[in-house]
Amino acid sequence: MRKAGFPHNKLKRFSLKGIRLMSVRRIGRAKSGSKLVPSVAVESSVLRRAVDWILNDRMFADLRKHGNVSWNAKPLIILAVFLAWMNCDQLTRAFEKASELSSRLYGELAVRTFQGLVRALVTYSSQLLPMVWARLQSLMETVSPEHYRIGKWLTLAVDGSRFTTPRTKSNEHAFAARNFGKGKDARSRCNWKNKRKRTKKLGVPVKPQIWLTLIWHMGLKLPWCWQTGPSTSSERHQFLGLLDSGNFPKNTLFCADAGFVGYALWAKIIEQGQAFLVRVGGNVRLLKNLGHICRGEGIVCLWPTASARRGDQPIVLRLIEVKGERESMFLVTNVLSESALSTATLKRIYPLRWGVELQFRAMKQTFGRGKLRSRNAQHALIELDWSLVALTMVQLLAIKEQLKLNIPPDKTSVARALRAIRDAIDNWNESSGTSPCLTRELRAAIKDAYNRTKPKAARYHPDYKDKPSATRPKVQPATRLQRKAYQALMTSA
Repeated sequence: MRKAGFPHNKLKRFSLKGIRLMSVRRIGRAKSGSKLVPSVAVESSVLRRAVDWILNDRMFADLRKHGNVSWNAKPLIILAVFLAWMNCDQLTRAFEKASELSSRLYGELAVRTFQGLVRALVTYSSQLLPMVWARLQSLMETVSPEHYRIGKWLTLAVDGSRFTTPRTKSNEHAFAARNFGKGKDARSRCNWKNKRKRTKKLGVPVKPQIWLTLIWHMGLKLPWCWQTGPSTSSERHQFLGLLDSGNFPKNTLFCADAGFVGYALWAKIIEQGQAFLVRVGGNVRLLKNLGHICRGEGIVCLWPTASARRGDQPIVLRLIEVKGERESMFLVTNVLSESALSTATLKRIYPLRWGVELQFRAMKQTFGRGKLRSRNAQHALIELDWSLVALTMVQLLAIKEQLKLNIPPDKTSVARALRAIRDAIDNWNESSGTSPCLTRELRAAIKDAYNRTKPKAARYHPDYKDKPSATRPKVQPATRLQRKAYQALMTSA
């Protein structure tokens, strides 16, 4: 074999008399030729296998593209994910590093400019995101069937949060609250009789922020799907949009806090054949003893006056009181049977909903997306969407490796898993012995198991008292007119 025949700085395969094919890497140059040594494992191959396990060409078989589009969907998504993984303050610099990594690992680039990538994602994300969601959701069930459901229920938490964007004209026009300080009360404050209220400063205008409503898998601790909008968006309306567009498996149980209440929302969930478990407070008015099917211990109804006038059916619910250390918490569910969803199971499931707040913290602080970098409104939405996809991939890869060691998903450290991915990117061309470094690091990406010896109270809020904000719901006996209207509705049905 002629050593000088190998091109400079390239990977090549060779075989010697029946010995299996091995990767070779050029490590030096002598006067008489090049020196080649075999390498057992290279981080680039391990990282590529990890990405290919999630993304494949079959996912995008139904993608409808314009006739003059030359890129393929998989390389485009890989470039967007690598862009999100890069730890750079500037998006253009992150794109340069992502392009170099994509070329090294796959030998091709979907697009060669940052503007081309963003334009492609702006145009086709509405098609690509549901395809990526479907793939991630199927992998969740494949990776860990025992954590995929709690009993027979697929438990999904719902919550919302805001992500700040730069104060550019484009972002302010798209995301900030319009006409702030120009309302009726603001204009007439000079005529207020209360001097203390009149001299009080107006509130600070809300920064341009993106409102994100996230549906989060409570068993695997992973994002399921989401929807974005301006800072004035309603998380309930966005949840309704996700219910219309999402295809949720049978026996899905949505868990939410006291903000996700209302006849329209709950009726939509029931219409789709799903269940919900929602915390309620004084903002909800419930009826008891409305009719013969609405009687029993803990059985109440939601039947607003407007719904009754339209002739809509009342929503029959089960009200459960959960006594805590400070105050009681009240939950309602449309699963009336104790055998289908016992009170003990409810008390175990609902506290898991708090994990969605930790997901927001990981996204904002650990992943560094508390303030987005895009100065254009459409680009900011794209940055947030594909950053969520990239972070979900990191968490899923870590959970996959840790479940091989019987480590449950709630022990996964997002910070350590992200550090393992970024170390593999920095050392993509390094050999890692018989056991790849990325695999070892992902398996070791677990939370610290120490016991806290000091209180976690914030020192800058010494007088803060953590009291539940949701009070007791208002449960009233149905009036004679309401019972009569219900009987007439049942008769006509």
